[in-house]
Amino acid sequence: MNGFLVGYALLVHGLRVVLFVAAVIVAVIALVDWLVRTRRISPFNGIARFFRRSVDPLMVPVERTVMRAGGQPASAPWWSLVAVIVGGVVLISLLDFVGGLLLQLAAGISNPRALPIILLSWAFKIVELALIVRVLSSWLPISPYSRWIRWTNPLTNWILVPLRRVIPLLGMIDITPIVAYLLLAWILEPTVLRLVGAAVGA
Repeated sequence: MNGFLVGYALLVHGLRVVLFVAAVIVAVIALVDWLVRTRRISPFNGIARFFRRSVDPLMVPVERTVMRAGGQPASAPWWSLVAVIVGGVVLISLLDFVGGLLLQLAAGISNPRALPIILLSWAFKIVELALIVRVLSSWLPISPYSRWIRWTNPLTNWILVPLRRVIPLLGMIDITPIVAYLLLAWILEPTVLRLVGAAVGA
């Protein structure tokens, strides 16, 4: 198990480096493509012709999404960069999350008394992940009834519905998912784990 964890950590570290390099490359491409699109680089320049021929066709799906949202096609390169960065951050966060679960599992194998605490910790982490997914999906044009999102509803409604009865909207902003996350991560989870740990003597 220890060898697997070391290999997993090396894999995540390597992926971090690859994603960072990819983000830098995409940033350079986005900058040059934006300069071409806004004619800060002559359209007759060899670089401009290359980008119109090779890069712009790859930007078509991003352009369509940006235009549907009311944006300008010239901003498509920057939105591509944002998508790469956000996607990389989400991927690394998920891998770190899985890595934490694997570490806990290794600890549970070596100390069976800790297994109830580990399982409870996993349950809290899944609910916290569901809250994060609900918040992120609310910023994107994704239906809350999509199969990618609806699994979060039964996991989070038990805490969001009561909070929404007492916490008003701040203008158009619903802060209850943030409050729920803080309650779970800072108060409920450590308190419950401490009580269960004392009960099982872990």
